[in-house]
Amino acid sequence: MSDIVVAKRYARALFEVAKEKGIISQVEEELKSVASAIKENADLQKILNHPNVGTSSKTDLLKQIFEGKVSEPVWNTLLVLIDKGRQSILNALVNEFAKVADEALGQATAVVYSAAGLSDAQQAEVASQFSKITGKTIRVSNVVEPKLLGGMQVRIGDRLYDGSLSGKLDRLSKALV
Repeated sequence: MSDIVVAKRYARALFEVAKEKGIISQVEEELKSVASAIKENADLQKILNHPNVGTSSKTDLLKQIFEGKVSEPVWNTLLVLIDKGRQSILNALVNEFAKVADEALGQATAVVYSAAGLSDAQQAEVASQFSKITGKTIRVSNVVEPKLLGGMQVRIGDRLYDGSLSGKLDRLSKALV
């Protein structure tokens, strides 16, 4: 079975538990920080992914690092992933959990690519305009992309809204040819 499919199942289950306890945002942040901590530590990654290291050793190592620092649902999810040998899907699980949580809470993340960094006021304006379009609460993440020349591209989920100067020039070029 595909890692994405498995990650979706784990994400849905974890979301239901988090929803029951009313800690959806906390669980999302904890998952992100756990995945980030593991990603940043190459030795920890090697140990967790090594087939000759036993489950109990991996669990003991995670206890030293994360026990008491994350909520019970996140801790139990980590234990299940290690026990089932699915620790490699943690990043996919984080992404899928964020999607499930955003959908359930009526939120979305807009990645805004712009030629120059956006001020807080500009980010708020983008969030406001795209909230009207999507009907969701929008969180803005700004990425500076100098090759756009001007304007911006906004990606929300799998939709791309292109208002960049380079995009307009490309469309004009195609229209003229």
